[in-house]
Amino acid sequence: MRAVRNPGGNVSNLNRRSFLGATAVAGLAAVAGTGVARAGVRTRIPLTREDHRVVVIGSGFGGGVAALRLAEAGIPVLVLERGRRWPTGPNADTFPNATAPDKRMLWYGSSPNLFGRPVPFDPYVGLLEAVPGDNMTALCAAGVGGGSLIYQGMSLQPSRAVFEAHFPAELDWTRLNAVHYPRVARMLQLAQAPDELIDTPNYRAARVFADSARRAGLPVSKIPMPIDWNYALDETRGVMTPSYTNGTGAFGVNNGGKHSVDVTYIAAAEATGLATVATQHNVTHVERAADGRWIVHVDRIDSDGTVLENKILTTGALIMAAGSLNTTKMLVRASATGAVPDLPDELGQGWGTNADRIYVWSSVEQNFGTPQGGPVVFGSLNWDDPRTAHTVIQASIPPLGVDARSTMLVGYGVSNGRGHFGYDSARDQAQLHWPANGDSVIQEGSIDPTVRRIAGTGSILTDTNALFPSTWHPLGGANIGPVCDLDGRVHGQRGLYVLDGALMPGNTAACNPSMTIAALAERALDNIVARDLGTVI
Repeated sequence: MRAVRNPGGNVSNLNRRSFLGATAVAGLAAVAGTGVARAGVRTRIPLTREDHRVVVIGSGFGGGVAALRLAEAGIPVLVLERGRRWPTGPNADTFPNATAPDKRMLWYGSSPNLFGRPVPFDPYVGLLEAVPGDNMTALCAAGVGGGSLIYQGMSLQPSRAVFEAHFPAELDWTRLNAVHYPRVARMLQLAQAPDELIDTPNYRAARVFADSARRAGLPVSKIPMPIDWNYALDETRGVMTPSYTNGTGAFGVNNGGKHSVDVTYIAAAEATGLATVATQHNVTHVERAADGRWIVHVDRIDSDGTVLENKILTTGALIMAAGSLNTTKMLVRASATGAVPDLPDELGQGWGTNADRIYVWSSVEQNFGTPQGGPVVFGSLNWDDPRTAHTVIQASIPPLGVDARSTMLVGYGVSNGRGHFGYDSARDQAQLHWPANGDSVIQEGSIDPTVRRIAGTGSILTDTNALFPSTWHPLGGANIGPVCDLDGRVHGQRGLYVLDGALMPGNTAACNPSMTIAALAERALDNIVARDLGTVI
């Protein structure tokens, strides 16, 4: 294997969800051998060819698990990450501020808009990409750590009944529950917010939510989070500049203490000496060679998206972990263009939103306080009926000029609504198609009534999805069963694996996806290491 050269670039990390709207994504087509320099002058771009034993595209939950477990098994792994690294530490100013967005907010391929309003950002390898489609805009991360950078950190494990109602029966819940979910919990060092923190003035909104839900007869639980809460407590003591306690961590926690994938799985993989993370390496397309090996076309980019080098990588084992959106888009395009013949017919189908719904809760009776500390502390887990299982949580609103009478409620749950990605030959890219009423049964029949019970009288609820249909939890497209086996092996494609949200069946059993994506990846890697090393890998 020829080791990839360190381009000296950064790797991007994305953090948590905010109700701010996302932006349209323009497709990026790279032409080998030529490119556009900063001044607009076309210049020759060097071409490099490399051969690797295993290539992983993406460094989020699936890619992080794959990199660590293969490296621990003695396998050299190259991880391709299109974004940059976002190092944190006490009083750092690494991540963009939600109250004053700058170029760090957006991936350069996205159009510079927030909720349709143009923002004059310079091109940058920023945190957030939006993928627009029919009736839906799906949001995803760009950076080392992937989606773990832009999620609140909620780490929910589904109940057995809900999981078994929505996932393939062949998955062994007993073993997942005993081995793989606990393994993820240990890696992420999950912990619930201490009462000492919740009792501070900055967490008034969390207390109001919990009290309101209990009065409405709804269940209330503390949410496990991958957070060292001592960082938030130190903020209350004036030791560090606020990042947790004022809600500005919506797009990354500057002070550290968040156990995202970059500082857990990826850091552990790199520590083995066998995993290399190549940052600002943007994969443009993949194909299968005549000899059955895999070819990955990559642009090494500058921080503004300028192509510095074209790379053609060959490998016997290719792990797609670029997230539901980008994994599915790349494979749908490869199938349509013949770059990867004979992919399963169901590829691109079975895509879902996890039934995401985000509200602004404004009340004339309640004082939620400002600033509002985060991230998520409490949730209402309404999982008794697997057919209508859903979760509602309170999330802080950063100080955006709103008064203490508003906060945010977020719901998600099981849904049978499905969309698909289809190939658009005119644009030479896969396009998202989503039915306008795709999640209406669970959203209108279960999530909305629960939210209104919590808000009670004297409240105004603004459904942001009615204004801007969006999801922060894109799932499916290369689903377990019709496209992949239980370990992510793509049917009929030796050496091709999918280990990310694209595997999920359009929802993750009334939970946010992180724990289940990571647990199923852990399960898959146990089997891949046991069965595929020395043959496929």
